[in-house]
Amino acid sequence: MWYWYVLIGIVAAVAGSLLTWIWRKSVYEKKIGTAQDKSREIIDEAVKTAESKKREALLEAKEENLKLKNEWEKENRERRSEIQKMENRLQNKEENLDRKIESLEKREANYAAKEELLSKRHRELEQMIEGEKVELEKISGLTTEEAKTYLLQLVEDDVKHEKAKLIKELDAQAKEEAGKKAKEYVVTAIQKCAADHVAETTISVVSLPSDDMKGRIIGREGRNIRALETLTGVELIIDDTPEAVILSGFDPMRREVARIALEKLIADGRIHPARIEETVEKAQKEVEGMIKEAGENALIEAGVHSLHPELVRLLGKMRFRTSYGQNALKHSIEVAQISGLLAGELGLDVRMARRAGLLHDIGKSLDHEMEGSHIQIGADLCRKYKEPAIVINAVESHHGDVEPTSLIACIVQAADTISAARPGARRETLETYTNRLKQLEEITDSFKGVEKSFAIQAGREVRIMVIPEQVSDDDMVIMARDIAKRIEDELVYPGQIKVNVIRESRVSDIAK
Repeated sequence: MWYWYVLIGIVAAVAGSLLTWIWRKSVYEKKIGTAQDKSREIIDEAVKTAESKKREALLEAKEENLKLKNEWEKENRERRSEIQKMENRLQNKEENLDRKIESLEKREANYAAKEELLSKRHRELEQMIEGEKVELEKISGLTTEEAKTYLLQLVEDDVKHEKAKLIKELDAQAKEEAGKKAKEYVVTAIQKCAADHVAETTISVVSLPSDDMKGRIIGREGRNIRALETLTGVELIIDDTPEAVILSGFDPMRREVARIALEKLIADGRIHPARIEETVEKAQKEVEGMIKEAGENALIEAGVHSLHPELVRLLGKMRFRTSYGQNALKHSIEVAQISGLLAGELGLDVRMARRAGLLHDIGKSLDHEMEGSHIQIGADLCRKYKEPAIVINAVESHHGDVEPTSLIACIVQAADTISAARPGARRETLETYTNRLKQLEEITDSFKGVEKSFAIQAGREVRIMVIPEQVSDDDMVIMARDIAKRIEDELVYPGQIKVNVIRESRVSDIAK
């Protein structure tokens, strides 16, 4: 029985579900119908709106199109107007060009006619010039080349005259301005410098207390005098000179050692080879001390400081060195003082000028021991002991071997000449003197037109007599300058040499 109840329940459930589904379907169909109606209304409304928008867009597009069309037509009209104006201008330019071309063609034709006329006249003129040349040659008696030569000679004479005149003016101006200043500087420096001068010789004289001392100096079989001469390198001359012994030698330092040793031996009285050797050794040490003291005194006297000790010692050695009879150390001190004074006058570094002047001949302390000139040796010494470049150049250039690179080098060169050339400073040998006179006369005689030349005033002036027919007054000025220049280039001399060119013209006649 119970399964009927179950079956009825199942059928009832199925029927309920079916009824529920049918109800829901009817409800959904109603909603769908309502939604479709609404969608159709919305679609109709959208269609209407779209049609309205479309009509508005078409109207706006037509208006925009009309506006663009109007603008384009306006722009087109403006462009056409501009093109028309340009065409008008081009047409006017073409017309102007045509007129100008026509005018140029007319001018060209006129120029061609004128050119032909000028060519014709030029040919006629050339013919006339040739005819005049022939006539001039007939009248003057000169050919064209001869006339050119004559005119060139006249021009050359005029130029030579102007050149001589200019040289005279420039020389006069230079002498008036530069010479005056130079004399002031040099004279002022010389007046302020009062250095003494010592002339060394090749002999020294030692006084003896009596003539008996000569025998003791000679010694038994001459052993004492031989020992002295061997140790000192100096020759002892013992003659009839009363109470005196002469020391002879070219090395002043050795003579000084010998003099001091001999004086000590004479004062001591004990003279034998062992004592002589000991005394000579002491004398050498004493001379070394004198050398050092002389170098230090030279620094003080010249006003120079901070010099290398070896350079100080070499300066002291120059006390025993002479050049042309002039003491080398005194000369260096004198050059240092004059250089400093000249530098002060010119507003330059006085200390550097004194230093360069003091060291300019430092090579002379070793030039008898080393190869080379005292200039090269001195420059090498200055480089070795770190002297300034200005000092090195002054040492190298004070005899003109190297070009000076500073005013101080020029000052040292001038001061060296002043110190060496002043009266009594040096003694010249007869051979040097005669050679300089001979060279002077040979140089002047080599010039064309020189009749005779004379070197006078100890070679400080040369007078040249010229042939008047070959040398004019203008030629004299140029010749004097050329001779002076050649003397400067070829000769070495202290001071200056004056060149005088003399031209004498004589005219003679006889009164009847």
